[in-house]
Parts: sequence; C-alpha cells; structure tokens
Amino acid sequence: MFTRIFLRRPWCALRRPGLFCLSFLAFAVIAGCGALGPSWDNSASTVRSTMRDTRDLINPAPRVDVNRYKWDNPNQEKLALLFSPVDAKVMSLTRYVSSIDYRPSDEWVSALLLRFPWVDGVIIADEKGDILTRKPPVPLKRFSEPLVFESIWRETLVKTVVDYTPLGPELYFGTPNFEGSEFKGLHVVSFDPRVLFTFCPNPEELVIVDPRAQKLWVAGETVPDGAQELVKLPWLEIMKERIQGTVTAGDKQYTWLARFIGRDLFVYATESANATFEDKGFAVPFFGGNW
Repeated sequence: MFTRIFLRRPWCALRRPGLFCLSFLAFAVIAGCGALGPSWDNSASTVRSTMRDTRDLINPAPRVDVNRYKWDNPNQEKLALLFSPVDAKVMSLTRYVSSIDYRPSDEWVSALLLRFPWVDGVIIADEKGDILTRKPPVPLKRFSEPLVFESIWRETLVKTVVDYTPLGPELYFGTPNFEGSEFKGLHVVSFDPRVLFTFCPNPEELVIVDPRAQKLWVAGETVPDGAQELVKLPWLEIMKERIQGTVTAGDKQYTWLARFIGRDLFVYATESANATFEDKGFAVPFFGGNW
C-alpha cells in the first residue's frame, strides 16, 4: 500500500509539471498568433511595396512628358519642321561619302547611287585631278569651269563647290583618298541642290542661301516676294558671330539657321511665323538646349 502510494506520487508529480508546461506553450503559441498578426501584415505590406519600387526601377512604366517636346518659339518651330527632313538627307549622304578615305570600289559607288537616287553622279579622280571614273559617264550638266577643291589637314571632307551651269546649279563635295599616308586623289558626289526641296513638307515656304556665291535656291521657278533680298546680307560676316537668328529682308522678317552641306555652311530660312516674337536663341526642345 505504502509502496504503491510512494511510487505513484512521484509519477503524478512528474506528469503535472509536464502538462502545465505543455499547456503554457500551447497558450503562448495561440496567444502569439494573435500578437504576431499585425506585425506579419506590416511585413507583407513592406515586402510588396519594396517589390513595386524595385519593379518600377528595373522596368519603369513608360511616361511621356508632352511639354518637353513643346516649342516655345513659333518661328523656330516652323523652320525646324521645314528644314529637318532636308538636313537629315544631306547628313546621311555626308556620312556615307566620308565613311572611307581610300579609292572607292565599283560596289561602293553602286550602293551609293542605289541608296541616294537623287544624287546626279560620282567622280573619282587621281592626285593630279584627272578623272579616272565617272558615273554616269556622260553627265547631264557639264562643268562651266574647272572645279577647284580645297582641303584642310586631318579633315575628311574637302571644300564644297557649287557650279552654276546653264541648266542650273550643281553642288559637289567629297573626300580625299589615301594609300597609307600618301594622297591618291578624291571621290566626289554631286547633286542639284534644288532637289532638296522634294524632302520638305512645305517647300514653297523654305529658301536656301549660298552665302559665298550670293545665290538663292527655291522650290519653284518664282522666288517669293522679298526673299531675293536675303542674298544681299553679309552672311559670311554674320556667321562668324552666330549660326542662327532672325533677319529682315524685303520688309519681312526671316528666321534662319546655318547648316553644313559637305564642309561649308549654307543658310536655311523661312518667313517668321510671328515677327513680334522675341528671339532668345535656337532652342531645341527635345535636347533641352540652345544652339
């Protein structure tokens, strides 16, 4: 009897604390779930927010700021819309012509005429100026006088020459050919500068000035009223100070910009859309600066 009682008491004593500990842990876990609930929600929200921020950083949603591309100057906007397509064609041809500094192959010439069908011809000359190859062999416009090209050391393009023939102007520019460091001649392209107006959305509103020859190029046969006065301006002196602005000619205001054709500057101009607008420089909205 005593043995039984003696044996059972330790057993009971051992079990009860165990049950108590187990019950305490169960209570703590149950209570803890409720206590950890808000913290878990906050953590999940933080993770989701971080993921959104990371996603927007790596793969941001496209946003277009339409005001960034807005022109503040209506005169510059008008001129830019007129001359930009023209200038793009000229720059593309310039890059192609200056892409090599050795005597071009027949394949290179054929590719040029295919890519730029508005080009009238290509001339390849030796170091003495004798023509080695000419495409087409018989040109529509013959030289009115010998062409004289000038080059500057380390520059890829030679001086642009405009030949005013009875059939109209023909513009020539090219680049020197070398074999190693030895000069071997030139390759030259030519085109009628009036063809450039075919790339202009409103060609009748654009004029191009050849400041050296004091000549004016227009889309049609008739020069717009007052535009002929533009050739009387001292462009070579004006362009030493700036390459854009507004001028008055024939009682009209023109907005102008000088751009390269070959290695020489020519002037694109149009009658100002708003002659009372104050000119503060040629601001290009998509580059955010002034020229």
